[in-house]
Amino acid sequence: MEAFVYILTCADGTLYTGYTVDLARRIAAHNAGRGAKYTRGRLPVRLVFSEKYPTPNEAMRREAEIKKLSRAEKLALIGGAP
Repeated sequence: MEAFVYILTCADGTLYTGYTVDLARRIAAHNAGRGAKYTRGRLPVRLVFSEKYPTPNEAMRREAEIKKLSRAEKLALIGGAP
């Protein structure tokens, strides 16, 4: 089963990184206030980056790597300011 790592831009300009097996459903859940606790108070969110992996474990590993990056490194990864 494939999985995705994604980065969202929140309404307050912060970045949120997560993983999911259904990207469209997960983004919709975030914007409906049913996503992560972090994003609920920072709506709306916008998808600015995603990568596809063959398994959820690989996506989780990549998510952990991205979460260790600085904001500047994350912005470089997504190609500049969101």
